[in-house]
Amino acid sequence: MSDPRTAPGLDQLGFYTLGGHVENPRQMLTELAQAEDLGLGQAFLSERLNVKEACALSGAAGAVTESIGITTAATNHNTRHPAITAAFATTMHRLTGGRFTLGLGRGLRPQLAGLGLPPVTTVQLEAFATLMRRLWRGETIRDYDGALGKLPKITLNEDFDEHIPLGITAFGPSTLALAGRAFDVVVLHTFFSDDTVRRCVETVRTAAEQSGRDPAGIKIWSCYATVTTDLDEETVLHKTVGRMATYLQVYGDLMVRTNNWDTADLDRFRNADVVRGLGRWADELRDIDTLSLLFNLVGFHFLAP
Repeated sequence: MSDPRTAPGLDQLGFYTLGGHVENPRQMLTELAQAEDLGLGQAFLSERLNVKEACALSGAAGAVTESIGITTAATNHNTRHPAITAAFATTMHRLTGGRFTLGLGRGLRPQLAGLGLPPVTTVQLEAFATLMRRLWRGETIRDYDGALGKLPKITLNEDFDEHIPLGITAFGPSTLALAGRAFDVVVLHTFFSDDTVRRCVETVRTAAEQSGRDPAGIKIWSCYATVTTDLDEETVLHKTVGRMATYLQVYGDLMVRTNNWDTADLDRFRNADVVRGLGRWADELRDIDTLSLLFNLVGFHFLAP
């Protein structure tokens, strides 16, 4: 039997470890071992403020792996002080021998509002990317007063000359253009149509070219929801319908607009009794009856070919 790790291009495949809602983060260790055994090239870490805190997961992932890349996809720039995030990234960079990518995102507006934080802006993300690169080059930042607030003095180590990739999760046009201007890696959203993927890639490449960057030098990951045939019905519904319903709960308008879907379908989803009575994110459910009802709203309108 041939070794699957020798298959051409397999290192160009990645996966989200601990995808969705989880109870036990230790299952990540098994997932990472399996991924490295398969020869996958990248492990993406999503963050939830329960048992999926990005720094803790990243450190554990770096400690138990030898070859796979590790990317936060994504954490937020405004939930930690910039100096802490910069130190986190350099620690991971050296811990993994250069396998780490600091991936950012805009975050969930309801969650940020609950934390007392304003919505993240494009200007802030671009300023943060510039600040990280300056700190990683060993610069001392004094008397900063700008999009990221007031920072009297930030420095990591004057001897630093770290080259750490910066990533961003994106699907809105402003964020995609920002990715082309200022980031090295882009992770597109799940449940995109083929036309949407092509349009997003074109937006990133065009912005890069207009900024004088090499468009081919930006790594773009297309995220494709996949389940295996050996899973039970409840798990399949949880991993597909539950995830899609959660995205529609969080930023349905942007998902529908990006994919050119019918807004009437989104209205039907939001106004359904089962959705209005959830009281939680749909991918936290393990109730096959409720997931089946959601399938009637989500599966037909959004997941069908």
